Amino acid sequence: MDIKALELLAEKNRKRLVEVVYAAKAGHIGGDLSCLNVMTALYFHVMKNLNPAEPKAADRDRFVLSKGHCVESLYVTLEAKGFLKPEVLDTLGQFGSILSGHPTIKVSGIEVNSGALGHGLSIGVGMAIAAKMDQKAWKTYVLMGDGEQGEGSIYEAAMAGNKYQLDNLVAIIDRNHLQISGNTEDVMPIDSIKERWSAFGWDVISMNGDSMEDIVKTFDAIDYENKKPHLLVSNTTKGKGVSFMEGIAKWHHGVLNEEQCKAAVAEIEARIVSMK
Repeated sequence: MDIKALELLAEKNRKRLVEVVYAAKAGHIGGDLSCLNVMTALYFHVMKNLNPAEPKAADRDRFVLSKGHCVESLYVTLEAKGFLKPEVLDTLGQFGSILSGHPTIKVSGIEVNSGALGHGLSIGVGMAIAAKMDQKAWKTYVLMGDGEQGEGSIYEAAMAGNKYQLDNLVAIIDRNHLQISGNTEDVMPIDSIKERWSAFGWDVISMNGDSMEDIVKTFDAIDYENKKPHLLVSNTTKGKGVSFMEGIAKWHHGVLNEEQCKAAVAEIEARIVSMK
C-alpha cells in the first residue's frame, strides 16, 4: 500500500475502533488511538507473509502486543486484514465472546497471550532467537507502552537482545507521554530513552507515530543486518484522531457516551470523505 492508502485505511480502522469500544462499553481507547497508525503500517506495509487462510505459516513475521490492554486496536487491524470476521468483532464485551480485554490465542492471527506489562519483549526476544537458531528470515515486532517502561523485565530482555545480536527484532515504544496515573514524566521519568537503550546496545530511532509517511520511511530504513536489535520510539498523541480525547489522560480507559461516540465518528468520517 502507498502512503495515502495506508492513511485512509487507518482512518477507517479508527472509525471502527470508536464504534466497537462504544458498543462494548469498555476499552483503552486513548492508547488504542495513539498506536493505530503504527499497527496499520505494520500489518499492511511492513510485516510479510501474513495470510488469514494460513495464520501459522512458518515464514510469517510475528507481532507481539506487549501493551495488551490496547487490544481493541489489534482487533480492528486483524479484521481489516481478514483474520477476524466483523460479526465476531461485534461480540466484544459480550458474555461468551472469544474476544477479551487482552490478546489471546483463541483469536486467529494473535501469536501469544499478552498484556501483563513487561512480558512482551521477553517473548519477542525468544521468538527472534528461535528464528536465528533455525536460520529463518522472518522478523519479530513488539509494541510496548511508554508507561510500561517502568517494568524491570524489559531491561533483562534488552540485555539479551544485545547479547544475541537480534537484528531480526524490532521493538516499538508508543510514546504518548500518558499512562493511567498521569504523565509518564511525573510517574516514572523515561525521557532518557535514547541514551538508555543505546547503552544496552540497541539501534535506537525516533519517529513521528502520528505521521504515516514518517512511520513508513522509518520502518523501510531499518538495517536488518547490523547485528543490533532495533528500538523505534514512536512519538504519538494519546487519543489521536478524536479532538476531544487528544492529550487527555482520562481517556486511557475512558468510556464514550452516545453523544461522544457520534461526535467522534462524525469527525473521522469527515476526514475519510476529504481523503477520497
